Amino acid sequence: MDKKKLGFGIIGTGAIAGLHAAAIHACEDSELIAVCSTTEARAKEAAKKFGVSADHEWERFFERKEIDVVAICTHSGNHLEPAIAAAKAGKHVLLEKPIEVSVTRADELIAACKSAGVKLGVIFQNRLKPGYLQLKEAVQNGRLGKLLLGTAAINWYRDPSYYSSSSWKGTIAGDGGAALINQGVHTIDLLLDIMGDAAAVFGQVRTMVHDIEGEDVGAALINFKSGAIGTITGGTALYPGNPERLEVYGEKGNVILEAGKIVTWNITGSTGELPTSEIGGSGASDPMAIDYRLHLGQVQDMVDAIRENREPLVNGEDARKSLALILAIYQSSREGKQISLH
Repeated sequence: MDKKKLGFGIIGTGAIAGLHAAAIHACEDSELIAVCSTTEARAKEAAKKFGVSADHEWERFFERKEIDVVAICTHSGNHLEPAIAAAKAGKHVLLEKPIEVSVTRADELIAACKSAGVKLGVIFQNRLKPGYLQLKEAVQNGRLGKLLLGTAAINWYRDPSYYSSSSWKGTIAGDGGAALINQGVHTIDLLLDIMGDAAAVFGQVRTMVHDIEGEDVGAALINFKSGAIGTITGGTALYPGNPERLEVYGEKGNVILEAGKIVTWNITGSTGELPTSEIGGSGASDPMAIDYRLHLGQVQDMVDAIRENREPLVNGEDARKSLALILAIYQSSREGKQISLH
């Protein structure tokens, strides 16, 4: 007997919603039921684009019984309210990174989903890149030995039109900041997933080129709870933008990823050949230069998590860690001192 497909609804109809729609359509276990936008005009436009029903009022959208999962693709500072509404309606929640723009709002969102007994998943699709999975397996199997140093570099570029074309990008209320919390958060999530929780951070962020509230250049020094140390650099003013890098150094060697692909694999006892890693794509200079297949992996994981009654690949608590670290970097920069994370 075939399993029933899970119905998905999407709130928000911007560019990222297109990736979600493509992933939902490509997944054999899911189907897109409806989309929801802020205005009737945008809803009608989205209906034509995605070929499904569209609403511009939450009430009608959440009344749709065939929707099992709500994918939230609104701007970062507008995740909490639709997530709470979805949870109260008994819908599971899959939302875009970062989880929210403040720890308080993130905690409220996590609590609402727990209280309602619904699953909460957060999109960090780079965790599914084959190169990263090979690195993680090597670390978990002890092939690098004790971890000593981890570095994340997201030295990207965005044209001024990227910010001027939007009312929320680069704002504190809508984006939570800029380069680190929006662009850098993916690689910072990977850094924490590999190196473990951060104990303290000292950071500096500045707005040097773009006319925005948030930062377009930033750097930080991290003390991990394990005793290892780490660094982060990031920006959206670093023309023309380089592929993001994740470097992990242990007692027995090091591995370096660039745009999710392994470029260095120096581990004691290895043959010297680079492991195969496919599915890349980097948003170094183009925010949409990413592959929907990674979103497909998280859609499938969400379906499986619901069916198996387990936590999704990245749950609320996981997503909270990168948010808390980035906000601590901002606080450190404002106060000029190291900030402890609890």
